[in-house]
Amino acid sequence: MDVSAGTARPVTRYGAGVLHRPCAPVESFDATLEALVEDMFASMYAASGVGLAANQIGVGLRVFVYDCPDATGENQAGHVVNPVLAPRGAFARPVTDSEGCLSVPGQQAEVTRAGVAMVTGSDLHGQPVTVTGTGTLARCLQHETDHLRGVVYVDLLPAAERAEILAAAGLPGRPSRSAGSGAVPGGNPAGDHLPPGAAAPAGGR
Repeated sequence: MDVSAGTARPVTRYGAGVLHRPCAPVESFDATLEALVEDMFASMYAASGVGLAANQIGVGLRVFVYDCPDATGENQAGHVVNPVLAPRGAFARPVTDSEGCLSVPGQQAEVTRAGVAMVTGSDLHGQPVTVTGTGTLARCLQHETDHLRGVVYVDLLPAAERAEILAAAGLPGRPSRSAGSGAVPGGNPAGDHLPPGAAAPAGGR
């Protein structure tokens, strides 16, 4: 796979139906999947993100990509197909920190996540992979697996705070189950999965 070979696609915004329902498992490990993963990397980098789920570019499949640092500052990059997030262990203390999302551009909020996270799944060839993360990577792994089950980080917030953030981003509330899907026009915003305290460059979680 050539991560520089993909084509950036518009980022789907909160309110589009594809972001608010569980994604389907990948069943075909073929050239189409490889092209999707390449486009996901291109879309993530074009949006200055550090993580991106397939439904964030309008594709309802269980795939995400990432490129972000762990707690040591070492950058980790890769993709996971059909990811499964391991239950939080007793060793994984909760960490509350600032979190943003490319699908809710320009906004951040404090969210509590496990300080260590592990995801198992496959690569685009169907080979098993395990990714264990700390720091920003741990937060990213949890954020992206949430996306694939139809949950955006603002859905974890109190209703009043969520409404305030969505209003500030100029976005509607969560749609009804009958709402359609698809990408909302408007380009690729920055700010998804930004490291704590970082300003949007000129990340994604």
